[in-house]
Amino acid sequence: MFDVCQTIGGMGEMGGRYFLSQMLDVLSYMHGKGVVHRDLKLENILVDDKMNLKVADFGFATFRKIHNLKSYRGTMTYMAPEIKENKVYDGIHIDMFSTAVILFIIVQGIFPFKEAKKDEYFYSLIINNDLDTYWKKTGGQNLSAEFKDLIIKMFSYDGKNRPTIEEIRAHPWMTTKFEMKQIRSDILNDLSEKRSA
Repeated sequence: MFDVCQTIGGMGEMGGRYFLSQMLDVLSYMHGKGVVHRDLKLENILVDDKMNLKVADFGFATFRKIHNLKSYRGTMTYMAPEIKENKVYDGIHIDMFSTAVILFIIVQGIFPFKEAKKDEYFYSLIINNDLDTYWKKTGGQNLSAEFKDLIIKMFSYDGKNRPTIEEIRAHPWMTTKFEMKQIRSDILNDLSEKRSA
């Protein structure tokens, strides 16, 4: 997935919906089995030639005390703030945070921030609710209000405030009609054109 994003760049909101809907299925299955990944990132998502994704590398995953974890795990740019601050954390909440970083990169083609720390410029704009500045600085002025609402909630500083899988599926951004086959075709065409350029 990292290579796909590097080749295509931002895939826009349709691309985001396409991949997030698959990620939610993966997370629902994994969390339903009582497993949290703790290192979700583009490099750990595999895609086949039909743009179906699979999550890989369960080296940091755990099924023990998933709502009450302490160990420092993950990759800096995808890591939730509670891990960075060495707090006890809920593995489900941190998987949702990493998924938000992945979604942002798929849509915009750039990272949303360097690290989710209070003193990091971009993340501080989010937690201080200076969202106009944040969207100007990240080139997201033309993104839909629904997408902005969802992603900012997923980036919540407090893990308890991040939406659940069910809440994301029911969010207006995800309930907008979209044609999976058409989006897949568009992504594959775009990828083919960029690779042959």
